[in-house]
Amino acid sequence: MAELKGEAKQRYVAQMFARIAGRYDLMNTLMTGGMHRRWRRKTAQITAQGLVGVPLAGPRLALDVATGTGDLAFALAKQPGIDRAVGLDFLPEMIALAQAKARARGLAGQTSLIVGDALALPFPNASFACATAGFSLRNMPDLPQALAEMVRVVRPGGRVTTLELTPLSAGIKSGPFNRLRAGLFRVYFHRLVPLLGQLIAGDKSAYTYLPQSVDRFLQADNLARLFQDLGLTGVGYLKLGFGTVALHWGDKPTP
Repeated sequence: MAELKGEAKQRYVAQMFARIAGRYDLMNTLMTGGMHRRWRRKTAQITAQGLVGVPLAGPRLALDVATGTGDLAFALAKQPGIDRAVGLDFLPEMIALAQAKARARGLAGQTSLIVGDALALPFPNASFACATAGFSLRNMPDLPQALAEMVRVVRPGGRVTTLELTPLSAGIKSGPFNRLRAGLFRVYFHRLVPLLGQLIAGDKSAYTYLPQSVDRFLQADNLARLFQDLGLTGVGYLKLGFGTVALHWGDKPTP
């Protein structure tokens, strides 16, 4: 499951998310107490703030990679300084749900939602003012390639931003309170979340994969170094959700 790599991981993840697409939003809300919406809005705000005062010619288009049901793309579309958002996802099932949400929220005119591969984005170089990915990096069969594609399609001076669950042990200070917090979260994430997945989504295995994929993912400082290795500047990150979520950003340098 979480230890799969390459095409095997891509197939497994695609099949898994296709199964749970109809309960995806509900499960996100239950697992985070609704906080996932606030985290996505914060991501959109930090992304747009990075464009203030930056001379970018042409329409300011935002790209959300692996958009799922579109919430981060919608948040980007509402930001000042962003003219339109494009949400891309590998799964037609997710894009269909995102398109229905866009129509229901009156955002169909501000967003485009398309099927595509994060590892080979169907856009020319420097097409977007910014690019984001929310809660999807852990599922990429080739993380450096996915990030490199985001950097490629962003214009010089634009911003790349990601929002992702992060191993709780990363940056946790020693002390009884923090050790207790880490232990309680691990019990919640590894035992209660799979149970919720079984009861609500009818798919325990999908929500067993989730905590396993977090355990195997990069710590926040290592992900920041990967941003730097890809040539991004001004790289930083912010911890959210009591240290369980990391919001990273970096800017594509101008020539």
